[in-house]
Amino acid sequence: MSTACKHPKVRVVSRDEDSEYVECLDCGEVFESGEFRDMQIEERQAEEQEEETA
Repeated sequence: MSTACKHPKVRVVSRDEDSEYVECLDCGEVFESGEFRDMQIEERQAEEQEEETA
């Protein structure tokens, strides 16, 4: 079972007036850049919770 990509390297592939889309250079997934920021925040919160319970 493979682990989920954390998208450490991304590049912008498209922009329009309201949004920007990025592509992960490791796994190739394309997503809206706002989603990427949300993923980073969620990951940071999960790590903080793990540290608190340890």
